[in-house]
Amino acid sequence: MRSTFGTSQRPARRRHAVGAVLLSVAAVAALTSCAEEPGKSGGKSGDAITVGLTYTPNIQFAPFYVAQEKGFYKSAGIEVNIRHHGAAEDLFGALKRGKEDVVYAGGDEILQARAKNLPIVDIATVYHKYPVALLVPEDSDIKKPADLKGKTLGTPGPYGETYFGLLALLKEGGLTPKDAKVKYIGFTQQAALKGDRVDGVMGYTNNDAIAFKESGTPVRALNLSSEGGGQALVGPSLGAKQATLDKRGDDVRKFVDASLRGMQYTIDHPQEAVKLSQKYIPGLRDKGRQENALAVLMATRPLMRNDNGELGYIDPQVWDKMADFMYGQGLLDEQIQAEEAYDAEYLPKS
Repeated sequence: MRSTFGTSQRPARRRHAVGAVLLSVAAVAALTSCAEEPGKSGGKSGDAITVGLTYTPNIQFAPFYVAQEKGFYKSAGIEVNIRHHGAAEDLFGALKRGKEDVVYAGGDEILQARAKNLPIVDIATVYHKYPVALLVPEDSDIKKPADLKGKTLGTPGPYGETYFGLLALLKEGGLTPKDAKVKYIGFTQQAALKGDRVDGVMGYTNNDAIAFKESGTPVRALNLSSEGGGQALVGPSLGAKQATLDKRGDDVRKFVDASLRGMQYTIDHPQEAVKLSQKYIPGLRDKGRQENALAVLMATRPLMRNDNGELGYIDPQVWDKMADFMYGQGLLDEQIQAEEAYDAEYLPKS
């Protein structure tokens, strides 16, 4: 996932954080394009909402598949289309063109997109714990972030959550990228680590770490601490354009509510969630694939709730820290007002 950063010209609005436990919810939001003519953005109430998920169907998106299959969207009175981006498609491209109404993207990526004058707003947090870590061999002498000095570290490229997480880990250890040897390895983490080309690779704790385990390569995860970088980055979230929120706010609330309801059902019934996802994920009827999907889903469940057990909660303090961190790391062209990038008004009320 890629993006950039720039401030919207829209006046700042008050943003609210929701502090209650959001356990039963039902629906997914709608969003549209950024440069439409007046009256043509956002769609009409009753139009289908298209949610854009990242490139490949995956069990990590089970909450949306479940919400669709269990009829949560239908019972909320909305029609939802689930769309996976093409492999070469820009993360926010379809949102800009009006082909998607809501997009699944990192809060950090949403912040960068605003720097490029895309008025996208985070309306719900999907993962409350940042999902990336440095994966190292079990016998590695890397035990803490400060140990990264002089090490060769692999990450897909200078973009996305794996790169942001690497910068946060280095900062947590009092280091900068110049203190380590950062290699851009594409999505070849296993080959790079097994071939001893790097001392550690950045990967997702609920996906890449399991792939290493299943391949017979034992690894250990160096995670961001909750007090350090882990609280300075906002992971996967749901974003929509301001024009969509202004025109289809009720539909967006229904979408978010039903999606969170799908998330809760997935947490409570992981095996059924795998079964319901077979319609969306090619090859998932294979028993081995099902076992892998269940393992990934079990590792994903803890990421979905915050420490208070809430789903969807938007934390203003973390957003403020992230805006400062990303600007300080040169990931934003200018300082951004974090409160313009999120709006908790579309979360279910407690």
